[in-house]
Amino acid sequence: MNTVTRRNLIKSAAAASAAGLVPGLSTAVYAQGSDKPEKEEVRIGFIPLTDCASVVMASVLGFDKKYGVKIIPTKEASWAGVRDKLVNGELDMAHVLYGLVYGVHLGLGGPKKDMAVLMTLNNNGQAITLSKKLAEKGAVDGPSLAKLMANDKREYTFAQTFPTGTHAMWLYYWMAAAGINPIKDAKVITVPPPQMVANMRVGNMDGYCVGEPWGHRAIADGIGITAITTQDIWKDHPEKVLGTTGDFVKKYPNTARAVMMAVLEAGKWIDASLLNKNKMAETVADKSYVNTSVDVINQRILGRYQNGLGKTWDDPNYMKFYNDGAVTFPYLSDGMWFLTQHKRWGLLKEHPDYLAVARQINQIELYKQAAAQVKVPVPKDLMRSSKLMDGVVWDGRDPKRYADSFAVKAAPAA
Repeated sequence: MNTVTRRNLIKSAAAASAAGLVPGLSTAVYAQGSDKPEKEEVRIGFIPLTDCASVVMASVLGFDKKYGVKIIPTKEASWAGVRDKLVNGELDMAHVLYGLVYGVHLGLGGPKKDMAVLMTLNNNGQAITLSKKLAEKGAVDGPSLAKLMANDKREYTFAQTFPTGTHAMWLYYWMAAAGINPIKDAKVITVPPPQMVANMRVGNMDGYCVGEPWGHRAIADGIGITAITTQDIWKDHPEKVLGTTGDFVKKYPNTARAVMMAVLEAGKWIDASLLNKNKMAETVADKSYVNTSVDVINQRILGRYQNGLGKTWDDPNYMKFYNDGAVTFPYLSDGMWFLTQHKRWGLLKEHPDYLAVARQINQIELYKQAAAQVKVPVPKDLMRSSKLMDGVVWDGRDPKRYADSFAVKAAPAA
């Protein structure tokens, strides 16, 4: 396949947008008069992961300018760094872990500050990787890992990307479904996403959960295997969000809405065609963003999976940024689910008012306003129902009962 350089892509995209060839892009600007953004330059932090794509493409393709803002994508080294810069105002917004936003809002293991989820950026597209050494001993999925850990006693180390984040919760849920208590039976460490592969290569961990392309990269490098994708833990699960502080939303509501509109259009553009997905992969692979080879990104973004053990498959539930509008709505039940898992694993000592917290963080009305302007359909219900890998249904109706219902969980606080 002929690869398009990032410079050429940006030039062609700029020319296309100027000519009105990029879908939805025109010279008509929404942001006028009382709707004019209060802040025109918006620094948005991101971690080098495929799912930063809608933020990056909103900037590269000029969707931001259509709404009177300039998105400045800012590459960050770790989720802890993203958290700190959001809290102290160095970043205006971020491509960020759903559970990180909720954790900061409740002051779990770090600074406490009112936070806001503007929209969901993507569903699906993460994976749990086990080392080739474990696979050679027969551990290729949850049950076989549990069997190996029971029979070959030693300290097993697994990595996630942030203590309250999505990857920690997917890893814990998957291990627990196989009867492994991640708190008691293993050592779990925090490693920034781009450092996962290097750490596995030198033997620092037995497995990890992270976003793409760092799952596929372990397979390409021959050091790991995919034990499960996160969409097989929870089909169409919430993943990264566009997050900011509660103060930012109060002070700059027009700016927040303008950025949301640009990112919504970018997500719609990515999911519109295979050509667009390939162009996106070529763009975000650049060293300014993810800094990896295009082929490490574009396989799984097209749903082409391999597990490192000879199995290949086409997965219809690959990473999605729009999916006919189903991705981006900030369902209250999605945010509440992370709180139930924080309680399950002892990060929360008491049950919070799950619904009240979600209503405070998830900016439903602002999202509806932005969605209406860019003609993105909005669901009638603020909750959604999902069946996870163990057959347990989550619908947000009784979060306290749900959180307490799991057999494998952290021991109660003494």
